[in-house]
Amino acid sequence: MSYDRFVDERLLTSRDALGRFQIKMKIVEIDESARDFSRRFGNRVLVRKVLLTIKHVQTEEVEERELNVDEIEKRMKKERLFSSTNRWVASTDIKNGYVVANKHLDLLADAIALDILPIG
Repeated sequence: MSYDRFVDERLLTSRDALGRFQIKMKIVEIDESARDFSRRFGNRVLVRKVLLTIKHVQTEEVEERELNVDEIEKRMKKERLFSSTNRWVASTDIKNGYVVANKHLDLLADAIALDILPIG
């Protein structure tokens, strides 16, 4: 692998506050037809589906889960009348198909609020 394609694993891995989980998020599907008219935030893509790799630190168990972020956002709006998710991700925050760790909470907020993910 060339140096310019190298991405530090720590940049892609987020952790919960208690250190019980480590999460990596790979983009599975983006909305190709969505247009971002706000140039203030740079070039962004609209995420539809992600693949989460969740590692339970204490047991070393690894679990993979595909989330349809689009459907979760719709469910959140329907059941809770609001949504905290921002599915727009800057292209600079995507490294080798993975979302950088500091953007994970933006994409997972609704899933955590609906108890789809047992993190938090």
